[in-house]
Amino acid sequence: MQVIEGQVSAKGKKFALVIARFNAFVVESLVDGAVDALKRYGDVSAEDITLIRVPGAHELPVVTKKVAASGKYDAIIALGAVIRGGTPHFEFVAGEASKGLSSVALEYTIPVAFGVITTESIEQAIERSGTKAGNKGAEAALTAIEMVNVLDQI
Repeated sequence: MQVIEGQVSAKGKKFALVIARFNAFVVESLVDGAVDALKRYGDVSAEDITLIRVPGAHELPVVTKKVAASGKYDAIIALGAVIRGGTPHFEFVAGEASKGLSSVALEYTIPVAFGVITTESIEQAIERSGTKAGNKGAEAALTAIEMVNVLDQI
């Protein structure tokens, strides 16, 4: 029986982090977590990590698509925070970001890790960006590392 599983090492692999600036007070903790995980667990050098900033989560898919099309990266990590407000805007932004990022991954056969937190409150966002509920940026980075390795084996 052959089993294909990703390892948590990505030395020499190149990662692009596409980062939404909106809700930066939360997103910057996601960025810190992702970069730390890439370096500490993935053995990725700073020179192999590129940070690309966009205005908000809605803009993540188009920039991620351009990054994927460049062929310069082994994986992309999309980071952002969409916090529910009093209007349906939350559903539109979160849904379109998710759908758009998924379509990029499928179109270009490149791992696009979803590190966009979608929360009901600011408190939940803070919890998911490095306090009680861990750091979803770090989790997205670990997912990207593993997926790079899985795809390399197929």
